[in-house]
Parts: sequence; C-alpha cells; structure tokens
Amino acid sequence: MNFYNNMHPYYCGIDLHARLLYVCIIDNTGLILVHKKIKDEPEALLKLLKPYIGDIVVGVECMHCWYWVADFCKENTIDFILGHALYMKAIHGGKAKNDKIDSYKIAKLIRGGNFPLAYVYDKDMRATRDLLRRRTKIVRHGADLKAHVANTTSQYNLPAHNVNLKNVCDREKMRYYFPDPVVQRSINLNMAILDCYHKELKPLEHYIEQMAKQHNPVHLNILQTINGIGRILALTIIYEIGDINRFSSVQKFSSYSRLVKCKAESAGKTYGTQGNKIGNAHLKWAFSEAAVLLLRHNHNANKYLEKLQKRMSKAKALSALAHKLGRCVYYMLKKETVFDEAKFLKG
Repeated sequence: MNFYNNMHPYYCGIDLHARLLYVCIIDNTGLILVHKKIKDEPEALLKLLKPYIGDIVVGVECMHCWYWVADFCKENTIDFILGHALYMKAIHGGKAKNDKIDSYKIAKLIRGGNFPLAYVYDKDMRATRDLLRRRTKIVRHGADLKAHVANTTSQYNLPAHNVNLKNVCDREKMRYYFPDPVVQRSINLNMAILDCYHKELKPLEHYIEQMAKQHNPVHLNILQTINGIGRILALTIIYEIGDINRFSSVQKFSSYSRLVKCKAESAGKTYGTQGNKIGNAHLKWAFSEAAVLLLRHNHNANKYLEKLQKRMSKAKALSALAHKLGRCVYYMLKKETVFDEAKFLKG
C-alpha cells in the first residue's frame, strides 16, 4: 500500500459520481474553504479550483468515471491523485456516511498522508485496454452460451451433439436439433448471438493488435517468444501492465498480478491469508492460462511441473509455475530480452 505524502498549501477531496461531484477544499491547517455539490461539468469544477491552481492537489476515489477528472487536471496543470477503492474503504470507514462527509474525509486523508494511491493509467492506452476487456467479456459470454446448449441437450435427454460451435456449419446444425419448438427457439437465440460474436471478434482482435503495434511493439514481440503466450495473452499483459517501470520490484509486480498470497498474522499467530482479491484479476488470468499452455506439448516444462508436485499438490504447482512465469515476464519487459526456456526451467 503506497500513500501520498507530498505537502501542498491546499487539498481537494472529491466524492465522484456519474452525474455530480461533492467537492471539499481544505488548507494545510485543516480549515474548510469550499464544501459544495456541483454538476459533472469541467467548467463548474474549474471555477471552484481556479483560485488555488498551482498550490492544490485533487484526489478522487477510483471508480468507473474518474477518467475525465484525471484528463481535466492534466489539461489545467493540476496535481491529481487516484485513491485505491479497497484500501480507502478500510481507512475512512465510519458510522455516518454521505457525499459531504466522504469528500471531507478524502481531503483529510490527503492532508494527513494517509491517501492510498492507485495507478493513474495513461490516457493514450486507456481506451484500448477497456476495449480489450470488453472483448474478453464477450468471449466469456460466448462460452456461457455454448455451455447452455450442451446443458439443454442433457436436460432433455437427447444424444450429445459432437459439434464445435465455433464453426458456422456446426452452429447451423443446432438450429434443427431439438424437437420442442420452444426449446429450439431458445437455442436459435444462442446461435444468432454466437454468429454475431464470430463476425465481430476477428476484426476487433486485429484492430487491437494494430493499436498495440503502435503503443508497444517491442513488448508485444518479446512476450510472444514465450511458449504458451500467444496474441491475446500478450495483448492482455501489455495493456493491463501499462508501464512496467511503475513497479519498483518484482515482488510488487507479483502482488499486483495476484500471484502471491499475503499472510494474516497477529501476536505471532497466522490466521490464513487475506487481500487475495486486491490486484489485477486480468493479469492473474493471463499468467494462469500461460502456465497451462506452456505445458502443452512441452516435455521439459512437464518434467519441471512433476518436480514441483513432489512437494505440493498439482493446483499449487500450477500456481507456482504461473508465479515463476510472472516474475520472468517482469524481467523480460524490464530488460527487453526474449524468453530463454532452458534458463527458465533451470531454477
């Protein structure tokens, strides 16, 4: 957990919502100078902050609509910090809660050096990252639709369909598979959505890849030298990391990627782990997938996994391999070197 410790004459805490902002400005003695609700308009925010520009820092809690505030502050040369939502919840919990209190507490956290920082993602790559996340969500929904077709087949005790719904001709077969017209109508709906996804996903993936070649072509090529990391996993890792230099150590990168667990200890006793959901779920997924794919048709990698399994379960061994892969990626991107499988499996 990193805190913002810089000193300023004035501190601004904003409780941010989709259609309004509650703004609190205090000075370095804690005196409230401004405490009011405004609309989500840059002009209204600028009017409040203008007398303090150059001497103020603005802090907001990380939520879905922080982008425009960050861009606004950058355009007007105002220091901006983003608060980690999970850590802030732990720090400024209280009996009473409303927008007015929240904005004041955010300002007080900044002034007191207790404001937990989140990463302000670069504007140039931000939209592409969101598009890639949207693509992942669509693919997973497509998998749910395919699973629904298989479940419906067994639900009505019909012979298992030996088709791959990724193929157009196989999807066409499923349009006439069920004797009940109502059930068939439900399946046809699935097929129509899958047809649409199939049509849109390939051009979308090509578009994202072209954007990555503009943003970070070196890292894109480096990542694909790893057996098990293809185009989609490489794109996911690039856009979820953003700037690799924001991680000062491999330990911090591993923690952010959810590749390590943190012990909960008190009075010399261990109470399991906590904070397992803090970090980037997309990176956790990418490295877990890469670890499994690395083992495919790879005798040396499978031998290494068997070696790990002598002292732990298979699930833990796969997690350890994913962690090792994450550490490897960190150093590869830092040093801009390609993957060396012999060196990777040697340790």
